[in-house]
Amino acid sequence: MLNSAMHSRWGRIGMAIVGAGIYALGINLFVVPAGLITGGMMGFCQLLRSALLGLLGIKSLSFDLTGIIYYVLNVPLFFIAYRYLGHMFFRNTIICTTAYTVFMSIVPIPSEPIVGDVLTGCLLGGVISGVGTGIALTSGCCGGGLDIVGLFMSKKGVKITVGQFGMAFNFVLFALCWMMYDIPTMIYSVLNNIFHGIALDRAHRQSVTVQVLIFTKLDSPDLNRYIMDNLHRGITRWEGKGVYTGEDTHILCVCMNKYEIEDLRNALLKIDPKAFFIVQEGVHVSRNFERRLS
Repeated sequence: MLNSAMHSRWGRIGMAIVGAGIYALGINLFVVPAGLITGGMMGFCQLLRSALLGLLGIKSLSFDLTGIIYYVLNVPLFFIAYRYLGHMFFRNTIICTTAYTVFMSIVPIPSEPIVGDVLTGCLLGGVISGVGTGIALTSGCCGGGLDIVGLFMSKKGVKITVGQFGMAFNFVLFALCWMMYDIPTMIYSVLNNIFHGIALDRAHRQSVTVQVLIFTKLDSPDLNRYIMDNLHRGITRWEGKGVYTGEDTHILCVCMNKYEIEDLRNALLKIDPKAFFIVQEGVHVSRNFERRLS
């Protein structure tokens, strides 16, 4: 059932929403009650929430403002995603970010930590939230935040990877955590982020790389544009000739992950129903190839 859902566009979006819910459970049930922060833009929003409530003299609310702040900060990033990263990526990002915001706002935060030991809370919160994020990424959806910024910088030729940008951002974030709280809170927050990253890598199954050879007689720029603008994949093109018909054939070679094949299939049916493609699984690709966050 899970495998079939991953090969359906709306099935993947549904799984991404489930992943967002699992992420919110890990954060709101274990991380927030312990007074810790997560990494990335969500952690930055947690710091903003604490600062805002402190300025207003409010000790607590019946819901968490972090999700709403996160969505507001993502609004300008949505325009970047729409203009530079493709319309499908923009749609998936809107849906997934909205799911993160809703679940972060509606999942109740216990007044007291569920587990008394802070380290255990770090572990449980990091693992649960990491699994949720991993499911969302495996489903081909992006939760906004640093992922959009990192991909945009990468596409513009900035010599920094998405991971390197995230590490630099978290370094500054946890330095702010140290100044706003104390050293133990900063250390436990870093540990939580480490547990989150380990669980995310375990849950993220989307690095299954395939090579696709597309054979089409239609010399249309629409297919090239779709692959580059919506799937964000590079293309190598060869010119061939059918032995039986003697007709010219265009051969497009694309490397992607297997969960993008269904989107490619649907696009081919619309652009050139007579085209066909061959998929070779388990290929090894190194160097200039995006392992895909979405």
